[in-house]
Amino acid sequence: MDVAVFILVVLAFVALSGALVRLVRVPLPVLQIAIGAALAWPAKGLHVEIDPELFLLVFIPPLLFGDAFAAPKRELIELRRPILDLAVGLVFFTIVGFGYALHWLVPTIPLAVAFALAAVLSPTDAVAVSSIVDRNVVPARLMHILEGESLLNDASGLVMFRFAVAAALTGSFSFAAASLSFLYAVAAGILAGIAALFVAAKALQVLGRIGGTPAGAQVLVMVLLPFVAYLIAEHVGASGILAAVTAGLVTGTSGIFRHLSVSARIQAMSLWSMLTFVFNGALFILLGLQLPDIIRRVPPELTSRHWLFEPVLTVLILTLCVIGLRFLWIWIGDMASMIAARLGKRKAEPFGFRVRLAGSVAGVRGAITLAGILSLPLALQDGSPFPARDVVIFLAAGVIICSLVIASLALPGIARGLVEPGEDPGAAAAKAAIAKIESLASEGGEGEAAEARLAVADSIVAGYRRRIAASDEAEEARAEARESGRLELELRHAGIEAERAAVRAMFRTRQINDHTMRALLSEITLTEALLKSRRDRK
Repeated sequence: MDVAVFILVVLAFVALSGALVRLVRVPLPVLQIAIGAALAWPAKGLHVEIDPELFLLVFIPPLLFGDAFAAPKRELIELRRPILDLAVGLVFFTIVGFGYALHWLVPTIPLAVAFALAAVLSPTDAVAVSSIVDRNVVPARLMHILEGESLLNDASGLVMFRFAVAAALTGSFSFAAASLSFLYAVAAGILAGIAALFVAAKALQVLGRIGGTPAGAQVLVMVLLPFVAYLIAEHVGASGILAAVTAGLVTGTSGIFRHLSVSARIQAMSLWSMLTFVFNGALFILLGLQLPDIIRRVPPELTSRHWLFEPVLTVLILTLCVIGLRFLWIWIGDMASMIAARLGKRKAEPFGFRVRLAGSVAGVRGAITLAGILSLPLALQDGSPFPARDVVIFLAAGVIICSLVIASLALPGIARGLVEPGEDPGAAAAKAAIAKIESLASEGGEGEAAEARLAVADSIVAGYRRRIAASDEAEEARAEARESGRLELELRHAGIEAERAAVRAMFRTRQINDHTMRALLSEITLTEALLKSRRDRK
C-alpha cells in the first residue's frame, strides 16, 4: 500500500479510537492495539514492515520529550533515589532473574539471547498506565515514581539490550567494557540533550532578532528539538533516548520559552498535546498491526506439547515472572529505605502491600520493547541465522499484550481507595481569590460606585463559592454545587454558540472582514477551552 495512504488510514483510526473509547469502556492502548490487529488480520488487510531504527527516531523522541517536559520536576528530584533504584537497579535485577528463568523455561533459547529479551522487556510504559487507571486514584508519590522510572529505564534497558545482542553475536562479554560503555552512553546522552537545547535557544534568539518572524517558525524549532537531541546522541554512540528525555526535563527550567512570542507559546502547547495523542495512538495501532503475523508464526519450540495452550501458558508465566521480580525489588527497596530512615532517625514513609502490588502490576511494557526486539539482527557474523529470533519476538509481543491486559483488569481494583481525600487545590485557590476580592471591594468607599463595586464582587465571589462547595466533604452540598455548576456551564456553552453564530452572520452580511472574524472566533474558542477544562476537572 502506498505509504501516504497507509499513514492517512492509521491517523483516521487514531481519531476513531478517541471516540470509541468512550463507548466500549476499555483502556485506550488496548483498544488501539485491537484496532491494529483487526486491520491486519484479514488476508488482504494492512501489512507493514517496521524499520526499528526509523520507528525509534519518528515516535520515541517526541513522546519522551513531551512526557519529560510535563513531568513534575520537583517531585522527580525529591524521589530520585527510588526512581534511580527502579530505572537502573531493577533493570539489572530483571535481566538476571528473567534471563535465567527464560533459559530454564525454554532451553532452546541461548542465555545471551534470553538476557537480550530480558533487557528489552525492562523499559516500562507510563503512558499506557495513565490510560488504564485514573491518576487521581493512584497515590501521587507512586505515580511520580512510575513516571520518572519510565523516562530513564528506556535508556538503561536498551543500552543493556545492545550489550546482550553483541554478546550473542560475538560469543564473548566483558563486564568492564560494558560498564564503561554504559557510563559513556548515559553521560554523553545527557550532554547531547543539553547541547540540543542550547542550539534551539540560539536559533530562537536569531529568529527573535530578525523581527516579524511568524510564530509557526518558532514552534517548528521546538518541534525539532527532541529529534536533534536524539540524532546528536546517536551520532556519537550515546543514548538518544536519554538525550530526548534530558532535553524535555531541562526545557521548562532553561528559560527557552522567554524567546517565544505569546502566540508561539500557545501554539506550541496545543501542538504538543495533539502530537502526543496522535503519536501514542499510531504507535499502539502499529503494534497491533504486527500481532497477526507474529501469532501466525508461532515458533515450533513453543508448540511441542500443544499448539495453543503451551505458547499461551509460556507467555503468562513469563509475564507473571516479570511482575513478581518487580514486586520483589520494590519490597526490598521499601524495606531498605525503612531501615535507612530508622538509622538516620528520620520519619519512614513505607509503601503498603497494595501500593507495592499496584506498582508491580503498573509496570506494563509497550513500544520501546517492540521496537527493540524487532531490531534483532537476522544472522550471526558467520552468516548463520540469529538463534531463537522468532521465539523471542513472539514472547516479547505476548508479554506486552499480557501485561496490558493484566494491568487493565487488575490495576483499577488494586488502586481503588489508595488515595485519601484531601483539600482540593482548586478550592484552596478559590478561598484565596475570595479573600482578595472581598478586601478590594471593601475599599471602595461609599455611594453608587461603591454599591456597584460590591455587587460585581458578590457576583464573582458566588462563582468561587460554588467551586469550593463542589469539593466539600458533605455529599449533599457537593451534589448541589455540581448540579449548579453543570447548569452554569450548559448556559455558558449555549451563549458561546450564539456568539459564534452571530460572528459568522456578521461576516456573511459583510459587517466584518475575515481578519476580524478570525480574531473574534479565536477569542471565543479560548473561552470555550477554559470552560472545557473546568468541566473535565469536575
